[in-house]
Amino acid sequence: MNTVSWQDFNLQEYVEKVSLEDFGIAFTNQAYWNNRLRTTGGRFFPKDFHLDFNPKIYEKFDLNVFRGIVRHELCHYHLYKAGKGYRHADRDFKNLLKAVEGLRYTPTYDRPQTPISSQHKYICTKCGQGYVRKRRINTRKYVCGKCRGRLKEI
Repeated sequence: MNTVSWQDFNLQEYVEKVSLEDFGIAFTNQAYWNNRLRTTGGRFFPKDFHLDFNPKIYEKFDLNVFRGIVRHELCHYHLYKAGKGYRHADRDFKNLLKAVEGLRYTPTYDRPQTPISSQHKYICTKCGQGYVRKRRINTRKYVCGKCRGRLKEI
């Protein structure tokens, strides 16, 4: 648990500091908080080189854990800029991550459960075959896969 809330924490300055201290290379792009991240601690975007970080990780864990996640994303960033293997399976990535003591995986925490989506139930009017779908289907367009009869939503 950190004493400063994520809104008051200067993320850009912190990422630049970690990059210089742990990699010896300046981070010259943008770092952002992304409140929509759920299962990951951060993301690297090769298109424009920016980094996203999960504020929930910063809130739930101490600064050492968050620093490990920052190191992880900076490994992606610096390796990509150097033209080396920046993906998780690449040897260059694994070696650099180990050298800077970055986290390989985001620690788990109690995430809010997403509600179970409503199910749509259909039955064939000809043979009685039942179907359950997460998404609604167009009964004028789709027919029973067994007998090609018309479907009716229950």
